[in-house]
Amino acid sequence: MKSITIKGSERESVGKAATRTLRNAGMVPCVLYGGDQPVHFTAEEIAFKNLVYTPNVHTVVIELPSGTTNAILQDIQFHPVSDKILHIDFYQLHDDKEITMEVPVKVTGTSPGVLGGGVLRVNQRKLKVRALPANLPDFVEANISELEMGNKLYITKLEANNFKLLNPDNTVVAQVRISRAAMKAAQEAAKAAKAPAKGKKK
Repeated sequence: MKSITIKGSERESVGKAATRTLRNAGMVPCVLYGGDQPVHFTAEEIAFKNLVYTPNVHTVVIELPSGTTNAILQDIQFHPVSDKILHIDFYQLHDDKEITMEVPVKVTGTSPGVLGGGVLRVNQRKLKVRALPANLPDFVEANISELEMGNKLYITKLEANNFKLLNPDNTVVAQVRISRAAMKAAQEAAKAAKAPAKGKKK
């Protein structure tokens, strides 16, 4: 999985007044969990642009004066009105410990059902995976090449190399639905087939 580097500074004062001052200065208060003890630090809000405002997921390299740590974003809080980032929690990665993350779904292939007039619906934009940090995928591939009209692609049909998919086996990742136009055409054809030929008498 690709990573993004966040450069920050440790902070000692974690009170409300100090936090408010930091936010007013364009800084985001953060906490790094998963080590011997939580590490409180701050980083510029603009540093999180490519981590937060994107459909992709990344691991994070947190660079502090005291050292560098690999982590993942665990939780984020936004202002209810302005949508500004208020606080972020990170969790430290350990090479020998599996981690759980939500990873985007990437649809590949061409569906015969779509070519025939059906409509593709992606039911799951992200799936939950579990893996060692080195094996975390950038995305989970969903190949729709065998989906005919009316078919569904279940999570059990997806390849999961070096990682586990944690969603239930009955999770529908994508499906090809019959379009309204195709449904209407089928209904009209059925009516025409049932209608008696004009001019015939018993």
